[in-house]
Amino acid sequence: MFAKSLMPPIALCVCLAATIAAPIAEAQQPAGPAQQSQSGGQQQQRAGADATVDELRQLRDSLNFLQAGLAKDIDDLMWLRLMEDVAQIDKVRYTGPPPRVIPNPTGQGAGNPVIITAYTFLPKKYLAAKTPLVVLVHGGVHGNFDTSEAHIVHELVEQGYAVIAPDYRGSTGYGQGFWRLIDYGGLEVEDVFLGKQWMIENHPNIDPERVGIIGWSHGGLITLMNVFQHPKDYKVAYAGVPVSDLVARMGYKGEGYRALYSAPYHIGKTAEENVNEYKRRSPAWNAEKLQTPLLIHTNTNDEDVNVLEVENLIKSLKAAGKQFEYKIYENAPGGHRFNRLDTKLAKQSRAEVYKFIAKYLSPPNAVQ
Repeated sequence: MFAKSLMPPIALCVCLAATIAAPIAEAQQPAGPAQQSQSGGQQQQRAGADATVDELRQLRDSLNFLQAGLAKDIDDLMWLRLMEDVAQIDKVRYTGPPPRVIPNPTGQGAGNPVIITAYTFLPKKYLAAKTPLVVLVHGGVHGNFDTSEAHIVHELVEQGYAVIAPDYRGSTGYGQGFWRLIDYGGLEVEDVFLGKQWMIENHPNIDPERVGIIGWSHGGLITLMNVFQHPKDYKVAYAGVPVSDLVARMGYKGEGYRALYSAPYHIGKTAEENVNEYKRRSPAWNAEKLQTPLLIHTNTNDEDVNVLEVENLIKSLKAAGKQFEYKIYENAPGGHRFNRLDTKLAKQSRAEVYKFIAKYLSPPNAVQ
């Protein structure tokens, strides 16, 4: 009912963005020989047209971010419908570190901590007892936490876990300013860690000695970097199809993807220009720091995180003499999302995850 009332604004945003895209694309066509011999007046007209295109591009971007914000609002309503039977649900805000890139360091408010939003779920059945906590980290470059993960949250809550899922810096749905704060493998790691800290400080029934962290893809990278940087704060970790080696990743991804990292508001340089910065943000190049019980899953037909990345991580952990568990699935249906689906194989794989973390977190209703 509530979601339906928000659909017309979203549809309007989509239509306007599509309408604006056509003149932008037309204006960006290469100039022909006749255009190249323009007079001064024609060049002025061209400059005016370029300015108009820039304004249209800014308007298109604004509409896209508005659409993303409206979609986020709808998804928040869906969380209530999907989880209110088993969990107390809240959306909270806390502060993370200041931005890594500050365009105007002397400006008012420059250097202020970044405000982070997170979703919290408390199991209704087990509120009276000390509760273990799972930090659930979403994936995607500029992704966000949404109801595509609702079945996983439901399964965790049914086992008796409290859950916090932060929308760390760079997540979609909070406007362009927050989107451009992205710091892949950098300060986003602290955003997630501070969410875990917030949960413990604000919910006395959560057992600080029974905290685990899990994530897939980009969320798997953040999971790994969290236990590398804060080994005493987590009892167990699971990384599913984790982004593991940004140096290798830049080698097999296209220019559009690489540009997301080298953008001035992000890392600011390519892997070729600063390979050590990309290594610093990569789990495979930090494997010697592992001290936490860890399970890794990957899939040979993963169309997003090539299995070679995770194999590099596994080899690095072995070379460092680390104890951990892993499983490489052979061509599991679903590719990158193989064990986040509703298939029998996916449910069996998630059961492996739940049994592994239960050994260290002892939930009241563990998967058997």
